Amino acid sequence: MHIADIAVFLFVVVIIVVSLLSNVVVVICFLYNPEIRKQVPGLFILNLTFCNLFLTVSTMPLTLVGLINKGNPGSSGFCQTVGFLDTFLTTNSMLSMGALSIDRWVAVVFPLSYHSRIRHRDAVIALAYTWFHSLSFSTVATCLSWVGYHHLYASCTLCNARASDTKTQFIIYTVVLHSLTFLMTLIVLCVTYLKVLKVARFHCKRIDVITMQTVLLLVDIHPSVRQRCLDEQRQRRQRATKKISTFIGTFVVCFAPYVITRIVELSTPGHISPHWGVLSKCLAYSKAACDPFVYSLLRNQYRKTCSDLANKILKRSSFNSSVRSVENGRATDTNNTKPTQ
Repeated sequence: MHIADIAVFLFVVVIIVVSLLSNVVVVICFLYNPEIRKQVPGLFILNLTFCNLFLTVSTMPLTLVGLINKGNPGSSGFCQTVGFLDTFLTTNSMLSMGALSIDRWVAVVFPLSYHSRIRHRDAVIALAYTWFHSLSFSTVATCLSWVGYHHLYASCTLCNARASDTKTQFIIYTVVLHSLTFLMTLIVLCVTYLKVLKVARFHCKRIDVITMQTVLLLVDIHPSVRQRCLDEQRQRRQRATKKISTFIGTFVVCFAPYVITRIVELSTPGHISPHWGVLSKCLAYSKAACDPFVYSLLRNQYRKTCSDLANKILKRSSFNSSVRSVENGRATDTNNTKPTQ
């Protein structure tokens, strides 16, 4: 294997391990905490998590096999099934991110009427649309035999070589697919999160005014306390910007190279480096490892749930070890005690 192939191979292995562990932790938190299950965004996060898990166990390992064998990792029918899952799961996960951004926009911009605007029924309808949308595109590609092993990406996915007889239809399909998934989701993310950022900055300004008035009124306030208030004011301004940048930035960094490569491949097939093709596919895979942290595990509710689970497990293990030590001590005392004749 070339050194670049080895680096990509190790990169995919790390993605698989991190994605499996982090997404499983999200599912455990969802099952353990009833408050998370009651929330409407929990349905979108659960759908996104299962898409990431199935993508991790179905398509990523076959990319490793493709990198080693430099060819189709299985039969044609098997590869078509995996390609169907690749298209379906990737599309579904993108649309789930768009649904999460709309939910947060409504929660921030309309906080008083959020529960009347976004209900579990609305979430189920949105999820039904994401599934219908994803199934439609993946089914069309599979029925037209446009899915197979693609050497450029070392994976079972949409393959333009299998659409040589219907090249025009394949180009239209690819452009429409990425326009209604990646581009549409990116527009929704930018519009909703920028509106959220605008509201967050407005509230920060109001808090800053109150803070500065309080600091000016307290003449005898210690300089360290005054500096701490100013530091918290600066951190409050940056916190919302960092979160919004993380939501949009991870989506663009992970998916944009792969989508752009797909579009460029339509006009100039054979002129793209295989190393770049595999790397762009791996970047798309890496979103499955980023999502649990971006949308779940870095939030206070999930961190508290993980902490409670860890404490529960540690207390149970320490309790079991103490019980075993007591039992061993009693057994030793019994063995050392001899009956008197």
